[in-house]
Amino acid sequence: MYNRKNLKNIILLPVVIIILLVMVSLMQIGCVGKNRQIQKVTVVLDWVPNTNHTGMYVASEKGYYTDEGLEVEIIQPSEGGSADLIAAEKGEFGISYQEQVTYARTADASLPVIAIAAIIQHNTSGFASPKEKNIKTPADFEGKKYGGWGSPVEEAMLKGLMEKYGADYSKLEIVNIGATDFFASVQKYVDFTWIYYGWDGVAAEVRDFPINFMLLQDLDSRLDFYTPVIIISEKTKNKNPGLVKKFLGATEKGYQFAISNPTESAEILLSKVPELDREIVIASQKYLAGQYISDADRWGEMDTGIWEQYGDWMYENNLLESELIVEKAFTNEFLP
Repeated sequence: MYNRKNLKNIILLPVVIIILLVMVSLMQIGCVGKNRQIQKVTVVLDWVPNTNHTGMYVASEKGYYTDEGLEVEIIQPSEGGSADLIAAEKGEFGISYQEQVTYARTADASLPVIAIAAIIQHNTSGFASPKEKNIKTPADFEGKKYGGWGSPVEEAMLKGLMEKYGADYSKLEIVNIGATDFFASVQKYVDFTWIYYGWDGVAAEVRDFPINFMLLQDLDSRLDFYTPVIIISEKTKNKNPGLVKKFLGATEKGYQFAISNPTESAEILLSKVPELDREIVIASQKYLAGQYISDADRWGEMDTGIWEQYGDWMYENNLLESELIVEKAFTNEFLP
């Protein structure tokens, strides 16, 4: 017969065993967490940090990369962009654009880089000018000064669009303005230039600076190309696909958060890059919240037709040394 003391011990014993088992499990989990290797990776931007890149800063701040065992460093590129650096394995991931990837894949000395995600679903760039200059279509480019950065793509685009709209390309003056600010350029040196609406267009709204803006794909549907995109090297694709999937999984969460929480995401970007104009960053973030995915089924998705039509346009305008093999230029296989 059990006495009360024995009965108490019998009841308590299973409880003590369960508590000990839980403590051992927690200690094991803690050891696994401490022993898990953190992989350091580098992201090379295409330009100075801006709202195109917010999702990555959010993923870093919110711990999405850490959750995947990644420690991500985001750096600015040297002159020439990210493709050369990624091809040379100076970083695991780069921010580029379809034009640069197309050049890289078709040059005689081709660069083995591949686009793995579109940060923004449609090209938000186009030609902009102060409203008082009355430049509304490419037909109005005659007798004007265009400010660019000396790219052959610019010349081909301007020439083709002017011809399409019945204007004489020889009557357009092209001035190399380099990295000069849009507002300074069109007020001091040129009549119009090429901008991304998500930054300079939004900035014009914030500054109450009226502009005329021509979205490129409205002028020619073939000019709706992916810009910017995330790129990797072929070596990374083949040897470390798990890393690519983990990075894109965390990055996608960052952009989804930016879509749902543009103001908070803007503040995260500003905390990392405090020199940016706060009002413009917040307004730009709200604009891009509707552009990151737009009409696609998921963030990052790229369409073969977009790559084909822009590659064909570049080849037809003698901008490429050979035709683009599209399936080597991009892939959706790593998207979450």
